[in-house]
Amino acid sequence: MTSPKVIVGMSGGVDSSVAALLLQQQGYAVEGLFMVNWQEDEEAYCSAADDLQDARRVCDVLGIPLHQVDFSAQYRAQVFDYFLAEYRAGRTPNPDVLCNREIKFGTFYDYARRLDAGYIATGHYARVEVSKTQVQLLRGRDTAKDQSYFLHQAPSDALRRTLFPLGQLTKNEVRNMAFEHGLHNHARRDSTGICFIGERPFKEFLSRYLPAQPGDIVTDDDTVVGRHDGLMFHTLGQRQGLGVGGLQGYPDGPWYVVHKDIPGNRLIIGQDGNHPLLLSRRVVTGPVHWVNQPGAGRLQIKIRYRQKDQDGVLTITPEGGDIQFDSPQRAVAPGQFAVFYDGEQCLGGAVIESYHSQ
Repeated sequence: MTSPKVIVGMSGGVDSSVAALLLQQQGYAVEGLFMVNWQEDEEAYCSAADDLQDARRVCDVLGIPLHQVDFSAQYRAQVFDYFLAEYRAGRTPNPDVLCNREIKFGTFYDYARRLDAGYIATGHYARVEVSKTQVQLLRGRDTAKDQSYFLHQAPSDALRRTLFPLGQLTKNEVRNMAFEHGLHNHARRDSTGICFIGERPFKEFLSRYLPAQPGDIVTDDDTVVGRHDGLMFHTLGQRQGLGVGGLQGYPDGPWYVVHKDIPGNRLIIGQDGNHPLLLSRRVVTGPVHWVNQPGAGRLQIKIRYRQKDQDGVLTITPEGGDIQFDSPQRAVAPGQFAVFYDGEQCLGGAVIESYHSQ
C-alpha cells in the first residue's frame, strides 16, 4: 500500500523541520516545499536565500525532495495590498492571519493538491480533529506557543487535509528533537516581524509605500503639543516614540496614545495607562468566519495573540458580531481580529471594526 503523500511548508526554521521529521517517522511520503513570497528588495532576497539554504540542508538530512515555488505575486495581491490599505485607513491589520488564510492554506494548499498530495503540513502549534461531518481546530498543547489564533480564518476544507505534527509538543521538546536528529537549525531564533517579510524598522519600511500624512498630537484636554508623521505609525496604548516628554504645565510621567481621531488626523494622548478612552466593554466586528458551525453566546475571546482568554457574550448581527465583555478591554485595535474559543476549541473569528465604552 502506497504511503500517503504530504507536502510540508518548509521555512528553514526548526518548527517546520521537525514537522517533516515527525511525519517521516510516522510513515508518510514526505516532500518539502519552500515558498518565496517577497522579493521587493535585496535585503529580503538575501534573507530568503539563507532560509532556502537551511531548508535544503534539513531536507538533505531527511532524504526528502524540496520543491521551490514563487508566490510573491499572490502575496502582494492577496495580503500586502490589504495590509497597506488598512494602515492607510489608520487601522492595525494582522498580516499573519491573512498569510495563513490566503497563502499557506490557500495558494500553497492548492499547489500541493496539484502535486497529488493527500495532505499538507506546517510547523504550527495547533491541532485538528476531523470526523465525517466536521473539522475542529484546537489549541496547541504548549499554551505559550499555541497558534490557533492565527489559523482561525483558514478554510475548513484545507484544515481537513492539514497535519499539525507539533500540536502535542512544547517548543523545548521540538528543539531537543531537532538536536537529537542532527538538524543544524535546532537553536535557530524564531522568526519575527511582518509575515514573509521579516523583522525590520517598521516606520522606515511602511514609509516606502505610504506617503506621510502629518497631523497634530493633541492632549486629552485638547491642547496641541506636537506633530505626528501619520496615524499609521502609531498604535493605541503606545508609550514610546511620541517625542512629547517634559511638557510645560503637565506632570512628569509617560504619555500614551489613547485615541486616533481619523477624520481629523489627530493623535490623542494622555498620561494614564488605563485612560478611559483606552477601555472598552463592547466591540463590534465584521462578518464572522466559523471553522465549523456558527456559534454565539458566552465564549472565551482574544482580541490579540498574546492575550489571556477574556470572558464575554457574542451576539450575531446582520453586519457581523457584537461582543459584550465582562471586563473592560484595553487598547482594542480596529483591523485586528477577535477570535472566539469554547474551551480547547477555536470556533472562528472576525475583524474588529469599532470599540465602545459600554
